[in-house]
Amino acid sequence: MDKVRFGIIGIGNMGTSHALSLIGDIKGAELTAVCDWNPERLNWAKERLPSAVSVFDQAEAFFAARVMDAVLIATPHYDHPTLAAQAFESGYHVLVEKPAGVYTKAVREMNEAAAKSGKRFGIMYNQRTNPLYAKLRDLVLSGELGTIRRTNWIITNWYRSQSYYDSGGWRATWAGEGGGVLLNQDPHQLDLWQWTTGMMPKRVRAFCHFGKHRSIEVEDDVTAYVEYENGATGLFVTTTGETPGTNRFELAGDNGKIVVEDGKLTFWRLRVPEPKFNAEYTGGFGQPECWKCEIPVEGGIGPQHKGILQNFTNAVLHGEPLLAPGEEGILGLTISNAMHLSAWTEDWVQLPLDEDLFYEKLQEKIKTSVYRKDSGGAGGGRVLDVSGTH
Repeated sequence: MDKVRFGIIGIGNMGTSHALSLIGDIKGAELTAVCDWNPERLNWAKERLPSAVSVFDQAEAFFAARVMDAVLIATPHYDHPTLAAQAFESGYHVLVEKPAGVYTKAVREMNEAAAKSGKRFGIMYNQRTNPLYAKLRDLVLSGELGTIRRTNWIITNWYRSQSYYDSGGWRATWAGEGGGVLLNQDPHQLDLWQWTTGMMPKRVRAFCHFGKHRSIEVEDDVTAYVEYENGATGLFVTTTGETPGTNRFELAGDNGKIVVEDGKLTFWRLRVPEPKFNAEYTGGFGQPECWKCEIPVEGGIGPQHKGILQNFTNAVLHGEPLLAPGEEGILGLTISNAMHLSAWTEDWVQLPLDEDLFYEKLQEKIKTSVYRKDSGGAGGGRVLDVSGTH
């Protein structure tokens, strides 16, 4: 194989962007098929994409066509695991948009299907290509910061107006999207939170406000507290109802503090680790000498989505390690599910997550949701329109 033939299922905003990238921007890749049920998107594909690209309005026909080697899934959240499993069973490599799914029980089944298939499996965690977070991960995992004591992420620059939510009946509904700011806007941050630190929480206590700032049924304001196995603590604050917002990720460790904000990485590095200073210092008031270090980060924001597409293509063609293995999509989703479950039960949630309890509570929310999904759905051979996602 000298080229990876891609088929995209779901050509809304993100699917369209990926389609255009695959037409010449990704070395070793070519777009050979697209699938969507929305006639407007299909007309766009026929008018704007090369004539050699096959166009389908049914998932079953798309999978059966055998005109691609890899499937890129860019449909609504609920359909990701189901369509991925279908793609694996049909013998395709799979690259799925974020989030991996809505609930971990389905995503775990998707991961099992991937393992059974032996095919490449990736997820569109494009923020992992950002040199800023790659450098942060290197500093933390190399031990430069020492043992982590605290993580704080304030990510409130997701402002969305009511008109945004009103633009689609599926938006911000339990049945349509499966969640709000945690599931639609924050998957990248929830992934980076654990990816850069190498730590998953052991328990979570979250306070979610549902429709606090907007007329919606899902969460639009969240404050969550987590505890880690090593005794460290963490805080995650997010909302779509504030402007101007903040994006500040702060990590404190034995050797100082690292802050990621405004595209910069600043390391307040202690000359003597705090535990050593504390054990040896006898002067009462005092603290270790601290150096403010502006860590150089080159490459801007990185190649983003195109970087993941290129890496995935290289993985299929040449065995290059995946920057964002699809199996890791369950990690950030686990944190998100735990936050929802904690808010619903008004209690702590221990990890590993009780996946059956989460699924049960989610079904209760879906039953009262104002949105009713088309009975055709992806599983019935149709794919929901995803124009305007994110």
